[in-house]
Amino acid sequence: MGFGDLKRPSGLQVLNNYLADKSYIEGLPGVKKALGKYGPANVEDTTGSGAADSKDDDDIDLFGSDDEEESEEAKRLREERLAQYESKKAKKPALVAKSSILLDVKPWDDETDMAKLEECVRSIQADGLVWGSSKLVPVGYGIKKLQIQCVVEDDKVGTDMLEERITAFEDYVQSMDVAAFNKI
Repeated sequence: MGFGDLKRPSGLQVLNNYLADKSYIEGLPGVKKALGKYGPANVEDTTGSGAADSKDDDDIDLFGSDDEEESEEAKRLREERLAQYESKKAKKPALVAKSSILLDVKPWDDETDMAKLEECVRSIQADGLVWGSSKLVPVGYGIKKLQIQCVVEDDKVGTDMLEERITAFEDYVQSMDVAAFNKI
């Protein structure tokens, strides 16, 4: 009784023929029988004593073995490619992060000399800071604020540093705000 060895075409054919007119392989629930006890009665049991032949399982290593040593040629090739990658990466210029900032500089009153205020703001020099265009924008009651554009390198110049230096001109500057901040 049994289907035979299901790893061979003959065993699969016996199983296929058995299931042609049956929807399942019958057995009593909770009662375990040896594998060779299931199936048609006229087929010889070739499954053995229940121990599976593990010789076929060792042929294929699906996940790769960690035991195997890397050959010298493969090691050399890998090291060579890593060195090429590092040299190529070192030649590439580093990307400099820049930002465009629009500042609102507010004077104390309508009598503040706005030309002198702008001159003071533009006198601030720093590595990574470039001043751009500016204009006077009416606030109300004859008071105008200075709106000035600058481009900064993020690693070298921050808005805190700009605010400290601009508000240090206490005779001209009441306050300063960042109106717009865009990454370039």
